Amino acid sequence: MSKNREVKVLDGITRNVFILGLVSLFTDLSSQMVFPLIPLFLTSVLGAGAYAVGIVEGAAETTASLLKVVSGYWSDKIRRRKPFILFGYSLSSLAKPLFAFANVWFFVLFIRVIERIGKGLRTAPRDAIVAESCEPEIRGKAYGFHRAMDGIGSVSGAVLAYLLLPVLGYRDIFLFAFIPGVIAVFVILFIRERNTPLEKDLEKERKNISLRVSFKELSRDLKLFIIISSIFALGHFGYAFLLLRAKSIGLTDQTAILLYVLFYIVYVICAIPSGILSDKIGRRPVLIMGYLIFAITSFGLIFTSSIYSILLFFAIYGIFYAMIDGAQRAFVVDLAPEELKATALGTFHTAIGLVALPGGFIAGLLWDNISPETTFLYGSLLSLVSVVLFTSVKQDRRSRITL
Repeated sequence: MSKNREVKVLDGITRNVFILGLVSLFTDLSSQMVFPLIPLFLTSVLGAGAYAVGIVEGAAETTASLLKVVSGYWSDKIRRRKPFILFGYSLSSLAKPLFAFANVWFFVLFIRVIERIGKGLRTAPRDAIVAESCEPEIRGKAYGFHRAMDGIGSVSGAVLAYLLLPVLGYRDIFLFAFIPGVIAVFVILFIRERNTPLEKDLEKERKNISLRVSFKELSRDLKLFIIISSIFALGHFGYAFLLLRAKSIGLTDQTAILLYVLFYIVYVICAIPSGILSDKIGRRPVLIMGYLIFAITSFGLIFTSSIYSILLFFAIYGIFYAMIDGAQRAFVVDLAPEELKATALGTFHTAIGLVALPGGFIAGLLWDNISPETTFLYGSLLSLVSVVLFTSVKQDRRSRITL
């Protein structure tokens, strides 16, 4: 870690990591009052098809991804993280209430893209602060804690969405989501960012670094992992299609939201243990297990026809997501040069984001033109391909710490 050590407020969790956890908690409290409703809003209120759901979700992530590598690189270049984080979260908070004014799905797409631009600006610099604010041997735990706080906000937001939907309706909930978003932006002000100069030789090198040179300095294993994770992301259809699956077997919108809450509860419970596990046995085996669990979940959803079976797969999906969400970020940092952490994280987020649009579009087309089962088969096959390719990635020594 850098010379600027931080005070630990929890077991191994520093002040900045804790504050960023609170920021993510309030942001996702706001976001998850909105995002699980978007697929339902598009299909139930605006009358759009599954293809529109795929385009909206995919285009949002792809557009945001274009900024992640730029913000990560620029953050490394000027050694500042907080301005990107503050502006990114502010933009997202201002955009969410605008969903209330949508009457066509194109407008939903536009606002979703604007909101995700904010995410694109903040993600890599924020993840870099997490890495810089903890010891390497508990990096997985720190990311796990951050993702767990994110998940607590998601659960709370989804529960509020479930409780408020029959009372307020979709549009008023979108407006109400502005309040926790503003709180999140206020909490960002308490982050203590310090200039963390590198060793003199790295500092001189950083002044002359270019984005092209930065990419060249990323290791073979890191580049290979980014390619493999992008292939996996191409088939990772996401929770939107789990919600559509719940509707396709006859469940109501409110019941679908409850299943979404279950998914996030499981995710929160498993996030920190998954991070700790990756610290102990390494990121690589944890990620491979996560990819395999997704393959099993996707295959199982092909045969799902009752609330009990889909309930099981929502829970398993929560385990899968907890296993990869923090571990992927930690693995990227493990494999990245010290002076290019945010650039590497931005490259990773950009790569997986760029495939989100074609991935979502393919999933929606398969759903509408062939069958929902084809969408899940597609996801299962690509995840298995990713597992096979992952065997060629070497585990960095920093990603396995003997405790």
